[in-house]
Amino acid sequence: MSYAVNKSEEEWREELGDDKYAVLREAGTERAWTGELLDESRAGLYACAGCGSELFKSGTKFDSHCGWPSFYESIRPDAVELLEDNAHGMVRTEVRCATCGSHLGHVFPDGFGTPTGDRYCMNSIALEFTPEADD
Repeated sequence: MSYAVNKSEEEWREELGDDKYAVLREAGTERAWTGELLDESRAGLYACAGCGSELFKSGTKFDSHCGWPSFYESIRPDAVELLEDNAHGMVRTEVRCATCGSHLGHVFPDGFGTPTGDRYCMNSIALEFTPEADD
């Protein structure tokens, strides 16, 4: 797939640093319960740490008790790309940023009690949070 943001892997590595690169570009996963955004509860927007594209609204974030920030839907259906992931002997649905192709996490159909029934299980390191301005 062709993305609006295209960079060489060398450019990505230099821009992101080792930890972000491992998750965003190599589909790694940060350890559960360690992400800075796990307990973030302020109103605001979550964007891709790779390109800044808006991905999730704070109002769709919920505590799924899984160790990673969870959302029940993306900001727009075309904000993320969903791909079949057969790695590690499992069948899952990978979530990538539709603008730059960066790996964000996975979506599961076990968001019980949410309006969509989905749980977008995202890596904190793959997201940047911008709180709403105080009026």
